[in-house]
Amino acid sequence: MGSPADTPHQLLGRIRCLAECVGCFARARPLPAALCYVPRRVRYKLCRDPAAAAAGSGRSLLSVSESPARARGSKKLAKVAIELRKGTCVRATGEEYCNSQGLWVKLSQEQLEEYKGSCELEEGWILVCKHAEGGDRLVPVESTDRIQRQQQLFGVDYKPVIRWEQVVDLTYSLRLGAKPRTMEQDEAAVQKLRFVPPTWSYECDEDLVHFLYDHLGKEAENLGSVKQYVESIDVSSYTEDFNVSYLTDGNVDTYWESDDSQGQHWVRLTMKKGTIVKKLLLTVDTTDENFMPKRIAVYGGEGDNLKKLSDVGIDESYIGDVCVLEDMTTHLPIIEIHIMQCRDDGIDVRLRGIKIKSSRQRELGLSADMFQQASLVRYPRLEGTDPDLLYRRAMVIQRFIKLLDSVLHHLVPAWDHTVGTFSWLKHIKQFLLLSKRRAALIAQCLKDSETSKPNFMPRLYINRRLAMEHRDNPALDPGCKNAVFTQVHEGLKPSDKYEKPLDYRWPLRYDQWWECKFIAEGIIDQGGGFRDSLADVSEELCPSSAESPVPLPFFVRTSNQGNGTGEARDMYVPNPACKEFAKYEWIGQIMGAALRGKEFLVLALPGFVWKQLAGEEVSWSKDFPAVDSVLVKLLEVMEVMDKETFEFKFGQELTYTTVLSDQRMVELIPNGGRTVVRYEDRKEFIRLVQKARLEESKEQIAAMQAGLLKVVPQAVLDLLTWQELEKKVCGDPEVTVDALKKLTRFEDLLPSDTRVQYFWEALSNFTNEDRSRFLRFVTGRSRLPARIYIYPDKLGSETTDALPESSTCSSSLYLPNYATAKVCEEKLRYAAYNCVAIDTDMSPWEE
Repeated sequence: MGSPADTPHQLLGRIRCLAECVGCFARARPLPAALCYVPRRVRYKLCRDPAAAAAGSGRSLLSVSESPARARGSKKLAKVAIELRKGTCVRATGEEYCNSQGLWVKLSQEQLEEYKGSCELEEGWILVCKHAEGGDRLVPVESTDRIQRQQQLFGVDYKPVIRWEQVVDLTYSLRLGAKPRTMEQDEAAVQKLRFVPPTWSYECDEDLVHFLYDHLGKEAENLGSVKQYVESIDVSSYTEDFNVSYLTDGNVDTYWESDDSQGQHWVRLTMKKGTIVKKLLLTVDTTDENFMPKRIAVYGGEGDNLKKLSDVGIDESYIGDVCVLEDMTTHLPIIEIHIMQCRDDGIDVRLRGIKIKSSRQRELGLSADMFQQASLVRYPRLEGTDPDLLYRRAMVIQRFIKLLDSVLHHLVPAWDHTVGTFSWLKHIKQFLLLSKRRAALIAQCLKDSETSKPNFMPRLYINRRLAMEHRDNPALDPGCKNAVFTQVHEGLKPSDKYEKPLDYRWPLRYDQWWECKFIAEGIIDQGGGFRDSLADVSEELCPSSAESPVPLPFFVRTSNQGNGTGEARDMYVPNPACKEFAKYEWIGQIMGAALRGKEFLVLALPGFVWKQLAGEEVSWSKDFPAVDSVLVKLLEVMEVMDKETFEFKFGQELTYTTVLSDQRMVELIPNGGRTVVRYEDRKEFIRLVQKARLEESKEQIAAMQAGLLKVVPQAVLDLLTWQELEKKVCGDPEVTVDALKKLTRFEDLLPSDTRVQYFWEALSNFTNEDRSRFLRFVTGRSRLPARIYIYPDKLGSETTDALPESSTCSSSLYLPNYATAKVCEEKLRYAAYNCVAIDTDMSPWEE
């Protein structure tokens, strides 16, 4: 199923199934039975461990447990043993369960009685393979007699239908003639996979996807330095300036270069004991021309007894990581990478890096033990849910992703056909994080749409003194002609009708888009001046300081930033009153160039804007609180208000008008300013307000997206989540402990106080995302700079395990006295992720 669809009717069948699944996810309904199929009977053959087989007899005893879960408390799990003769099989159900001990399969009571006669267990579980050590394994097989009988009936190409992938194809694909009969399903197991709790929602599935991505999917972040897996690295030869150390420095701009005869190049890895390679990747670059490897063979084993494990051809136009070995099941003391051939029959080779993913790094694959409550603190919607339920839901999500991956390349448009896509992809954008095919598709789309770098680099003359004066007092320059933004925009325009405008679709390594000559400044631009100009443009578009005036008309501060309420108080939205759409389009092009390259255009925009740029749906309740939380709360209260309260609060003063983010009042209906809202019509008024505010920047965002699509293929936007788009354009807003120390002030707490020491120890153990969430919890801002004031809580020096409290209006944290640094860390993290939505700073009714 992981491979592309074999035939058009299979492809269309899978797309039909996926479309149905998307509807089920959106409405929190049970997923299709075909996706959740579990066979009622599976035969398992015993594969003996070679060491045990040599010493043992022809019989084996298999331990059958009452449950795959470890016994809790004083309860002891019942066990029985069944004897298995050599050459015979175990009949079990197709229900599987994976935990830290290994993979288990279930035996029904009927199947248990085949081996034990009368058995007190209602069901039994057998450990078919262990994670940690070797030993006997049970491998699923199909009866030869059964296959022969069914081939006589259905034809010699018949394959038994016992896998969920086959059931999906049979159920949703249209075909002529008789269909192969599906093996009877295990009804109870299927219902477990289809079960949806009453309180479950699509947002719960999104949180579960993020949990799986954080725990299983972040391959790129885990494929780091090989030093933790490799004792030593030897190479066949090297040049003096490009030695073996460049293979592991993590820098794609450096490389190891051989200095030997053609076809005699190799890299030998001596692996650390116990390491089992799950992925071995080599970083290559097409710009290396005839130094680039074209064919790689990998050998592995012990001493000089090496066996060939893989033979991989590499596309000549490829830039990035190529997997040359994967899914090893045993430890290989020596792994040798042989470069058999270089591009254009080149003599020497260049490799820009080696990356390894090993099974020592984490538990292999999905495991029920992942879903312990301590692991769910960053996912409040999942807390309190039965771990087994989360495990089974995750299993079905993984099946859905596998089905999606098999057709994904058919669902996104090519670079030269950028109009339209399968509309339901936008409903499951967050699920794409788990796709294994997406990264290669994105890389290929960017590669296919790439153009060669310009023949000459534009030279811009920038007067930063005038730009600084304009930034301090924008009223002196209403046309903004002195802003760095305007100077760069005008300087990049073609000088005559024969000069082509820049297309911004350059190769990744073209990392300086223009050269800056700063007037009256002695700077020779070798990249630093260009980056300074880009930073200046970012700061002019979305100033980082709340006290600074906004020097350009393209973005305005959100109502949250103006009111000092709600979340995302450092954010901006496109100005509904600004109609300079050509410049919005250029902003979109620069965003696209940042996405393709290594530079960033830092724009502090809420998810409400990024979602629209990425083609995701936005909703009032989920997305608009980041723009105007007071209005969202006011309308929520208004909707459930009784008539007496409504008339007391509003009387004859509420009319069909609303105030947009640029502070303009607009009418919601003709003559709306003179039409009073009646209690009976309040829901229509609420609908009109929501529509007006959700669409207030629609034209401006559409212009930005048009510019983005001139640089980045539609397929790339279809495949990126809004969070990934923001990160690729703006970078990851880093919140370091050192920066927080400079901005934090303790009141009535000495530096020697254990509360202060525990606080900094906790923040040091936080991830960058944790610190960003903490910052938002205390200040309402997710980016620095933001001043923080920390006070002792009301209990003073008394030890407690209460949660910390914050006041985002005054950027204050009231810190309890915790017994240990660990408790402090846990409480601060819990508050950061679970208390952000609780904002008691301001009531929507406050005058």
